[in-house]
Amino acid sequence: MNSNGMHIKKLMTGIPGFDQITNGGMPKNRTTLVVGTAGSAKTVLAAQFLAGGISKGDENGVFVTFEETPLNICRNMSGFGWDIKKWEAENKWAFVDASQEMEHDTVVTGNYDFGSLLARIEHAVKKVDAKRVSLDSLGTIFTRFADASIVRRELFRVANALRDMDVTALITAERVQEYGDISRHGVEEFVADNVIILRNVLADEKRRRTMEILKFRGTDHQKGEFPFTVVTGKGIILIPLSAMELAQHSSQTRVSSGNIELDKMCGGGFFRDSIILISGATGAGKTLVVTEFVSGGVKNNERTLLFAFEESPAQLSRNAIGWGVDFEALEKKGSLKIICAYPETAGLEDHLIRIKAEIEEFKPNRIVLESLSALGRISSFKSFREFVIALTSFIKEKEIVGLFTSTTAAFTGGASTTESHISTITDSIILLRYVEIFGEMRRCITVLKMRGSSHDKDIREYTIDGQGMHIGKPLRNVTGILGGTPTYLSPQEQERVGDLFKEVTG
Repeated sequence: MNSNGMHIKKLMTGIPGFDQITNGGMPKNRTTLVVGTAGSAKTVLAAQFLAGGISKGDENGVFVTFEETPLNICRNMSGFGWDIKKWEAENKWAFVDASQEMEHDTVVTGNYDFGSLLARIEHAVKKVDAKRVSLDSLGTIFTRFADASIVRRELFRVANALRDMDVTALITAERVQEYGDISRHGVEEFVADNVIILRNVLADEKRRRTMEILKFRGTDHQKGEFPFTVVTGKGIILIPLSAMELAQHSSQTRVSSGNIELDKMCGGGFFRDSIILISGATGAGKTLVVTEFVSGGVKNNERTLLFAFEESPAQLSRNAIGWGVDFEALEKKGSLKIICAYPETAGLEDHLIRIKAEIEEFKPNRIVLESLSALGRISSFKSFREFVIALTSFIKEKEIVGLFTSTTAAFTGGASTTESHISTITDSIILLRYVEIFGEMRRCITVLKMRGSSHDKDIREYTIDGQGMHIGKPLRNVTGILGGTPTYLSPQEQERVGDLFKEVTG
């Protein structure tokens, strides 16, 4: 709302995620300043803003370029699927080329006439009946002004002229640093109606792009930084965590883990829309649990999508065939799809976009991520948690059962970093642990958490052979297993513990 109580209309941009964080899109018939350092995707956003309007079929655009030529803009943007040349021929897109005017290294100290440039923009707007205008990058002109007061005055002039043309405008400008002064001259953000900051921060040898709505004059928006990525064939895609709603359905339907004994430990199997975390050390049997999970889906005529970030398809198939499950045959049948990639090949946002796209295409009933801890090593705690929240929210919305694995650093006891980071997000946690008993390394399993259901609280020993996992009886004479410090109880001590338990429980 503005001061007069008049509702400010917003223009849907068509940029995935953007209309969510802006609560409806770009404020209509206003000027928005987009600032960012080199490589923060300012030009992509400026072009995508116009492309979104044209794709809707009713909002043509004008692109004013001060740095690159129109030909270069067309070439650079073609990779996103925007046929600008075609749109030009159809009078849906028009260029105003001011790049040649910027080739001379002159500094303006007196009056400068913007009249001719604004006249050219107005002519282009009328020619294609434009509703959207992008200016990239106006800061190129302002670097030639010696006085900041002149920059402020001329920016006011540009903003007022664009408002008179009855268009919604986006203006890009350079920043010199990711955090600190908003703009190069320190006045641009006070003149524009709205300010958007794009960042391309380098942390731990990895870059991460984010977008922040700093100011939307007279209207509301989501606060904070939002991660985004630039995807070939699509452009900018935002991941608006704060705009997500906890409105997923909660199913009472159970599905099999693929192991009868594990199903019993979980109170009858996994819930249809639950997220299960399998945590264990190397060699504890996580891949076997995954294999049985896939097999259990096949027996129920379900399709599984498996993402592996540490092993190749050939390695996964070799492991599975050793337990009597033919992954290659399941893939040919269409019951299984395996996608393998090293985590370092892309950022978390890119992995998320790909996973979601594969889910939309394959439409699985089950999804596996092996291993989640491998993805955790390529990001900060904050970005990793955002990734998990976004992914689990999407999976639950689709009512898909998800199985994630994570690797603990210690062979006996201890928790993985991944496990501690997402324990509140997952619905179930199953721990696979090694324990030393009388000089022999043995394996044990326990269901640590099963949201919405009773479950077996015992720590049970299990063995692995060519037929799979065999879960046995509870370990009654050992304590401290999960902490990695097992202590053996004598028959007398076991009896005293049992009596104490009866007293406590009544």
